[in-house]
This record gives sequence, structure tokens and C-alpha cells, in this order.
Amino acid sequence: MIDYRYDTQLLIEGTGLDEDAISDYFRTNFKGDCLLAVGDDELIKIHYHTNEPWKVLEYCASLGEIFDIVVEDMDRQARGLNG
Repeated sequence: MIDYRYDTQLLIEGTGLDEDAISDYFRTNFKGDCLLAVGDDELIKIHYHTNEPWKVLEYCASLGEIFDIVVEDMDRQARGLNG
């Protein structure tokens, strides 16, 4: 059983981005694990396992332009299903 079903990955492009502040916001406001928020003040890479990827996307979109968005169902992958 997977605790957090969706592997959510994206890039945020903006100005004045702060990876520490973003990480803190994730830990305080979202349930999930395997958080990776790395980059600089103009581009941040996000990787996060959660059951509510839409909340992650909504928050990240409030910080800047989001792109290269990938949301994969890890439960489906674990069962050997594609698509």
C-alpha cells in the first residue's frame, strides 16, 4: 500500500523564489513525503509525493509560471499498469 499515491513534479519560474520558504510551506500545509524543492530565486524544481496534487499545483502557480508538470499515479505503476 502506498501512503501517497501521486508523484508530482514541476518547475516554477518566477522572481524572488525561496526554496526554504517553499519547503516550509509544503511541510506545514500539505500531507506527503519525498519533498524536493531546489533551485534559485528564478527557477525551482519541485518533486513531491501526495494524494492531492491539485493543491500542490495551485500553490506553485501562485508563486510564478509552472511548467514541465508531471503527475504520475504510483499505485497504478506498482500494479504494473500503464496509461
